[in-house]
Amino acid sequence: MRSFVAWLSGAALTLGGPGLFVVAALDSSFVSLPQINDLLVVLNVTQNKHLVLYYATMATLGSVTGCFLLYYVAGKGGEAFLRNRTSAGRLDRALGLYRRHGLLALMVPALLPPPAPFKLFVLGAGLAGVRPLPFITAIVIARGIRYFALGLLAVYFGDAARADANTRARGGAVGGGSHPAGHGHLVGQPSHPEGPCRRLKARTSASSFP
Repeated sequence: MRSFVAWLSGAALTLGGPGLFVVAALDSSFVSLPQINDLLVVLNVTQNKHLVLYYATMATLGSVTGCFLLYYVAGKGGEAFLRNRTSAGRLDRALGLYRRHGLLALMVPALLPPPAPFKLFVLGAGLAGVRPLPFITAIVIARGIRYFALGLLAVYFGDAARADANTRARGGAVGGGSHPAGHGHLVGQPSHPEGPCRRLKARTSASSFP
């Protein structure tokens, strides 16, 4: 699985915006690719700062597509379908939050990074009978805010964070896992020296499409 994620991430980085769309759609549907899409947004924006709006939009549209697929399946499959695939307690809590807070119960997890149980609330929206237009609107707003904010962080701090990671790598700190978690998340530098994020960072110069 790790080699597949590394290959998919590298291919998506090379493709630029279309790659972001595909990875975001997969990650928001039935494939779990935690933080890979965030990393791709940061790396693409760091390479092409003037395209920050484009990259954030492609990531948002991909996430909306994947979420709608989950939402549709949950709506068609019904409660029995979901209870066979998730714990009853977690599903009941998600449905309870929908009853109390409406679409805010979906938007807040959509803004948060993993391990927030975002997909559980997407599935819950389908089960709770949320109408398609409000569902899509909520996802567009929340994911749009998330990816645009991430893109802006990459514009202002991406170069400094990458330079810091490169300095630590030359000093041998990367392999030892002594770098702060905040830097690791921004530039995608994992504690495992062969992780897909490190391979992605090494391939940023190969990106040929916006």
